Amino acid sequence: MEILMTVRKIASICTMGANASALEKEIGPEQFPVNEHYFGLVNALYFCRPFREKVLAYKVQPRRKESLLTCLADLFNSIATQKKKVGVIPPKKFISRLRKENELFDNYMQQDAHEFLNYLLNTIADLLQEEKGQERQQNGKLVQNGGGRESEGGKETQQTWVHEIFQGTLTNETRCLNCEAVSSKDEDFLDLSVDVEQNTSITHCLRGFSNTETLCSEYKYYCEQCRSKQEAQKRMRVKKLPMILALHLKRFKYMDQLHRYTKLSYRVVFPLELRLFNTSGDATNPDRMYDLVAVVVHCGSGPNRGHYITIVKSHGFWLLFDDDIVEKIDAQAIEEFYGLTSDISKNSESGYILFYQSRD
Repeated sequence: MEILMTVRKIASICTMGANASALEKEIGPEQFPVNEHYFGLVNALYFCRPFREKVLAYKVQPRRKESLLTCLADLFNSIATQKKKVGVIPPKKFISRLRKENELFDNYMQQDAHEFLNYLLNTIADLLQEEKGQERQQNGKLVQNGGGRESEGGKETQQTWVHEIFQGTLTNETRCLNCEAVSSKDEDFLDLSVDVEQNTSITHCLRGFSNTETLCSEYKYYCEQCRSKQEAQKRMRVKKLPMILALHLKRFKYMDQLHRYTKLSYRVVFPLELRLFNTSGDATNPDRMYDLVAVVVHCGSGPNRGHYITIVKSHGFWLLFDDDIVEKIDAQAIEEFYGLTSDISKNSESGYILFYQSRD
């Protein structure tokens, strides 16, 4: 389900064939991880272990009405409890629920993996917040009936395990060039979208994300100290680094001369280990180190055609998930998915969403 293929392709695949035994032979019974399963159509999020563990824990909680989260929990549980070590599971129930909840995905068109990731994480967070609010309301009524104060019940925004895993904080710093006063505003994120350039690295992209921008002419900044519009400089820095850093490479760009979106298949190197250097001075964990755990790869020449595959790290080795095909690959093979060094019009397999997990 490599966040997210065409719905038709997801719903149609049910068997795996000889590939299953081939993968088991290649890994070997002695090296095959205990209680791990490698099934075709596995979502990259399944191999983000903190996320998987929370979804599976949600599965065993008291049963709730069907939602996108209950369907995802059923899917994850179905994979985790399989007797076979490798195979395929068609996520029909999950896709059916997704189609009901969002008409954007209720078709057979190529879907955007980043849009799906955002929708899924935000929907799950909203569901968890709603459930917390309902619990607080119920507890408030019980307290009130017992002679205590009534609870405010669910009015406050609650942090959920989605936020605990994926949420980081950006600080937007603006410095007035007239009086030197600095103002800052924090905003939370579940993933970062970065611009891409030819023959660069993900570190370069992140530095570009935090480059200083000058506000002048009609874009002058209103300074509270000067009480007037002034030229200013602003920059975006990471103030709180998330447990799992999801990086979206903005490979689809609207070209005015073509009157359509096109794919930027630029070569962007993403290392197996990453440290962020675009952190703020008051960052809480600036030295946090990350390890690459999953890559969603877009294969194709444009945004409206192509295919998604996923590369994941599991128990020290790398696997490639391509529909019903699951293969073990060498770490150096990941370089094949950096992108092309030239001609953006050619078909390419290039990293689109990167998942880095913190070591702590």
